[in-house]
Amino acid sequence: MPVNDSILQEPEVFFPSEAMSAHATISGMGAYRALAAEAERDYEGFWARLARETLSWHKPFTQVLNEAKAPFYTWFEDGELNASYNCIDRHVEAGNGGRVAVIFEADDGTVTRVTYDDLLQRVCHFANALKKLDVKKGDRVVIYMPMSVEGVVAMQACARIGATHSVVFGGFSSKSLNERLVDVGATALVTCDEQMRGGKALPLKSIADEALAMGGCEAVKSVIVYRRTGGKVAWSEGRDLWMHEIVANEPDQCAPEWVGAEHPLFILYTSGSTGTPKGVQHCTGGYLLWAAQTMKWTFDWKPADVFWCTADIGWITGHSYIAYGPLALGATQVMFEGVPTYPDAGRFWDMIARHKVSLFYTAPTAIRSLIKLAETDMKVHPDSFDLSTLRVIGTVGEPINPAAWRWYYEHVGGSRCPVVDTWWQTETGGHMIAPMPGATPLVPGSCTLPLPGILAAVVDETGQDVPDGQGGILVVKRPWPSMLRTVWGDPQRFSKGYFPEELGGKLYLAGDGAVRDSETGYFTITGRIDDVLNVSGHRLGTMEIESALVANPLVAEAAVVGRTDETTGEVVVAFVVLKGARPEGEEAVKIANELRAWVGKEIGPIAKPKVIRFGENLPKTRSGKIMRRLLRSLAAGETITQDVSTLENPAILDQLG
Repeated sequence: MPVNDSILQEPEVFFPSEAMSAHATISGMGAYRALAAEAERDYEGFWARLARETLSWHKPFTQVLNEAKAPFYTWFEDGELNASYNCIDRHVEAGNGGRVAVIFEADDGTVTRVTYDDLLQRVCHFANALKKLDVKKGDRVVIYMPMSVEGVVAMQACARIGATHSVVFGGFSSKSLNERLVDVGATALVTCDEQMRGGKALPLKSIADEALAMGGCEAVKSVIVYRRTGGKVAWSEGRDLWMHEIVANEPDQCAPEWVGAEHPLFILYTSGSTGTPKGVQHCTGGYLLWAAQTMKWTFDWKPADVFWCTADIGWITGHSYIAYGPLALGATQVMFEGVPTYPDAGRFWDMIARHKVSLFYTAPTAIRSLIKLAETDMKVHPDSFDLSTLRVIGTVGEPINPAAWRWYYEHVGGSRCPVVDTWWQTETGGHMIAPMPGATPLVPGSCTLPLPGILAAVVDETGQDVPDGQGGILVVKRPWPSMLRTVWGDPQRFSKGYFPEELGGKLYLAGDGAVRDSETGYFTITGRIDDVLNVSGHRLGTMEIESALVANPLVAEAAVVGRTDETTGEVVVAFVVLKGARPEGEEAVKIANELRAWVGKEIGPIAKPKVIRFGENLPKTRSGKIMRRLLRSLAAGETITQDVSTLENPAILDQLG
């Protein structure tokens, strides 16, 4: 596996300041090494201690890790707790009900502050309403909502009554929503009339109606609609219900449903290398433990902090670092409905200044796009805002390149805030490899060291460790509490995809390539090893996009690859064979635009191919296999120097180049 040239250069190292280290939760590398040594010395004891210190248990656990049915590991399985109680009630009971839980800023700048007292009341109202609609423990509820306090309330209310939620990103199409509703067997759907983004009202209820009309959703008995804009929506009497009406007369109290630690808290769909999205299933106890613990370690969270994660609740980052992790600690956090460039590209920096944000967590894609805009207009440059309250800044979703890292560090962090470059996945539940602000020396472009208790390694195709400095496959060698438990309804896909026999059946396969530095032991992620693209921090399966293209009546065949892009990380490049003649000129542009719109409707705007190239055929071996390595080279604009002796139709490369 090739290693980036940038990795081979002498790294620039940024050490934690004395002030940061002195007051940090993990102070200095000695403290980090002591935690890592504790985990190595007594693995189960280490996790048991964290679980008892971090969470409130209704029934204490006596068994920590059960490996009997590996790779279907279980943690704390005889213990009982409730995620909503841990996120809200216990803070109110401790006398902190008046603390602000959420500072919500709407697209138009309107600010709403919700205390823990307020949040508890709203969650209880909605939980009681769900129970009246016959939503029970173990039922699945799909939440198709914009960034809103109501979205978090819906998630917490499901957790409160033991229902399992599945949040679908508000940018997904009706087809994508339908697939998830059907696969999860949802009994209720929570949605919204319209969402506001960048000053525009975008429909959600009408998309939800389309999804339900596609069939297979007969189990859905109730559609609960949050009125955000007051926009006109179609209505199905007896099925559709206004959220504000069903909660109006509900009691302020709703006793939490105590569930086993292994009870499914949520199912979140992520793209795989086949056309069918995977329902990643997370449990209650282990997941909540790690979401809270990583808030303390990676962000060095303190009660006085104002935390802001800019992710959407439709992604795992919004689950772990908006809906659960911060609330489990009793934190105050900012939630934002809009986009970073509306009304101008200074929106993030203005909000940090106004809300006195101290911990800021965003995606490299956002940073790279804002760099371009800031460098041409000082009015929206972070240097023009008072960002002095910041003390830790972080990145998520994809590796951040060293140039963007340095700009972020200098102009947003004022050359004083540690940059926590976090590597983790939907499947891992929380941070796995990340710096600790008061301990870890930072190297731009590297996510540095595994967190204590996480045994990450770089191996070859047979599961054997490779020498440091040599690229390979990133794996995790021991189970950890917040790992996914299965793929919903498809345990074989879980074991085959994440614990493949080729690697011995016991190593967790992350799907990323990595290299570990021979001197520091630091990890640097080198890219995906499977057919999953990372566009703006969102994982998209190539097969899912190919399936959407082929579903268009004009298309006979399609192959999708990624191309590196300095703004979005990767862009989607599609190679398409039409059923008719290969188009050229204006006709090719017209059809390409039609196909982009089609993919946007089938999956969502994020999946639209940036580039579409038409050919009379695709490069295939004589056995009919598409040679994707050649397509990747063509997409990157590289000269083909690879062996093409097995190619059935070499002339096609000139056509697609």
